[in-house]
Amino acid sequence: MRLLLVEDDSLLGEGLFAGLGHENYSVDWVKNGETALSAIRETEYDCMILDIGLPKISGLDLLKQIRGQGVTLPVLILTAQDGLSDRVAGLDAGADDYLVKPFELDELCARLRALIRRSRGLPEQRIIYKNIILDPAAHSVTRDEKVIGLSRREFALLEELLSSCGRVLSRAQLEDKLYNWGDEIESNAIEVHIHHLRKYFGADLIKTIRGVGYTIPRQ
Repeated sequence: MRLLLVEDDSLLGEGLFAGLGHENYSVDWVKNGETALSAIRETEYDCMILDIGLPKISGLDLLKQIRGQGVTLPVLILTAQDGLSDRVAGLDAGADDYLVKPFELDELCARLRALIRRSRGLPEQRIIYKNIILDPAAHSVTRDEKVIGLSRREFALLEELLSSCGRVLSRAQLEDKLYNWGDEIESNAIEVHIHHLRKYFGADLIKTIRGVGYTIPRQ
């Protein structure tokens, strides 16, 4: 899952970038609204974490602008302003959720999971596919009730494919979900991860659509 973090406070931004990365998210961090607008135009994100007090373009103005352009990206607002009128203004501008600073990373991650789950139409937190159960909150995956140890990117790739059952995702789309800006990506990185997943879960789980990409068929 790939997140856009829009936060101008360097200390908080660094902490969130590291913490969310540890939670298996790919995170692009920008510090102002103008750069955020460019990022949204160029990259498909699963959720945006948005600070209100931004330079150049305020968080609320940024939110109103993207909603006016028809962008449906889930948005979670972070702010130190905890008055009722502030929360109402954020939600009326198009935010999907609201978290007041200071906060715990665990709560932020729980809210992100809920927003992304709803945006994808998933009925519950765990993803169940035949004999596979993937739990994003616990960072665990089992096959026939046996825990399968995956690397961070293998887990993220499996989660992306299971969350998008029936859709064919190109290598470029999968790279966008797994890697941050500036990460070095080997030309065959996705193929290597998929090879490993097929070893763990069977060769038939992930289908290759030649010239297009990869998919896990609907049950």
